[in-house]
Amino acid sequence: MAVAAVIVFDVLFVGVAAVALWIGADQFVAGASRVARRLGVPGLVIGLTVVAFGTSAPEFAVTIDAAMAGQSDISVANVVGSNVLNLGFILGGVALVGALSTSRTLVRRDSVLLVASTALLLWFVADGRLVVGEGAVLFGSLLAYLLFLARSGGNQTVTDVDEPFHWPDAGRLVGGLALVVGGGHLLVVSAVDIATAAGVSSWVIGLTVVAAGTSLPEFATSMAAARQGNAGISAGNLVGSCIFNGLGVLGLAALLNPLSVSTAGISGTAWLLGTTVLVLVVFATEATLSRAEGALLVALNAANWLLNLL
Repeated sequence: MAVAAVIVFDVLFVGVAAVALWIGADQFVAGASRVARRLGVPGLVIGLTVVAFGTSAPEFAVTIDAAMAGQSDISVANVVGSNVLNLGFILGGVALVGALSTSRTLVRRDSVLLVASTALLLWFVADGRLVVGEGAVLFGSLLAYLLFLARSGGNQTVTDVDEPFHWPDAGRLVGGLALVVGGGHLLVVSAVDIATAAGVSSWVIGLTVVAAGTSLPEFATSMAAARQGNAGISAGNLVGSCIFNGLGVLGLAALLNPLSVSTAGISGTAWLLGTTVLVLVVFATEATLSRAEGALLVALNAANWLLNLL
């Protein structure tokens, strides 16, 4: 009974943490975007940095918190699981709502970079660890990518620069970030407790429960875009988020504290690489991601979860 009670309370805490992550990321993005606009930051730079960080803030909070607590499996599983979920359940689910349009730039630049960065990550973790130097390469690659994109969009004009500064926007930024950090810590602690009490590996908990909780902002954003008839936006957002997770989140975590990677982590990263290659192929073969292709991505994600649970 004691073990069952612990699991019940920790499941409730996971729910509370997931809501905190969702609301916190939303408020952080809204506040930071408005502050950046009023400080004269170009819209493209806001989208590539502030919004990208905002949607990946839960992954950052959870992965780094787990890394500093010595829970390497949860750190790696969270990023791998979030990216598989983004490209499987979320991208595939949005395609089931309505066929997703793709662009040549998304295929030739961003999707190719996603495959290359995932292959690089697999190469780094193949020896069972992710050390400081490798983390520096991953994080540096993200900075170079963002710099390239910012320069390529540097001719865009800035709007609303003359608007007065509003302190409530700064409050949303700080309050949202606090919710994300607090929710991330609560999610890690509760997930570890569940894994220990239920006899489930930390890898499985990180790949499923934790990854699903940290992917809530991407899910909410993508489904909202699909409902509003802007389904094509979702593909770019999800691909960009996966690049940010793989290079930025794990890169920074390894910089702060080298990570050990289990056999499950290596095979999970290999599965993620296969998923990214499949996404690149379906993007490149047609101008849209069809409902049938979306169903395939969802089915593969479900199969991955099932294989890890068995």
